[in-house]
Amino acid sequence: MPFQQFKYQLKEACSGPLPGEYSHRKMALPKRELPVAPGEAPIVRRSSVLALIFPEGDELYTCLIKRPYTMKHHAGQIALPGGQIDETDTDEIVAALREANEEIGVDSNTVEVIGHLSGLYVSISRFSIYPVIGWSDSKPRFSINPDEVEELILFPLLQHTNNSLTSETEVDTLSGKLKTPCIIFQEKVIWGATAMILSELFDVMNTLPFIRELKSNGRGNA
Repeated sequence: MPFQQFKYQLKEACSGPLPGEYSHRKMALPKRELPVAPGEAPIVRRSSVLALIFPEGDELYTCLIKRPYTMKHHAGQIALPGGQIDETDTDEIVAALREANEEIGVDSNTVEVIGHLSGLYVSISRFSIYPVIGWSDSKPRFSINPDEVEELILFPLLQHTNNSLTSETEVDTLSGKLKTPCIIFQEKVIWGATAMILSELFDVMNTLPFIRELKSNGRGNA
């Protein structure tokens, strides 16, 4: 399948206006501000994540990770590789590539950055997140850091462009239990910021001629 065409179309789409809040609202918690977690400093932490897309067979995948339950922030949750921007990072892209290398062993030299999605803010941990879109021509070689990653999840993007995996779940927050939209994949629940970022990625993908052609040709999962 000519996935280079997809890459070029996605790169062009990411350089234009993005759906942002429209996409985020589909996967957002109920319209209420969650309290800051105890012990968190009253500052905004700049962070970035990497949505690394690569082809394998007739599918496009991105890398998700499950955070260990021992982590301070978002323990046990499904996330994109990434983290806080360090003083040594020259920009959000450098930070996202560094974090992906530290967490899942992806060589930044094999990643082509093709754009970014809309930023978003997580009130409970005070993270301001900048999502970077990366491309690899083939499946990367992974090396998992067990201190930061419990499990690597290869998420099939084409299977979700029709929102077939969207559901609803109940999560524990500092405000009590809340119902929230989510994505369920292999019995794993993806919610919060990660689901919001993926929602925007799906919406952008669905504008691409490549995806529309797949659907018109009867590609069942697309």
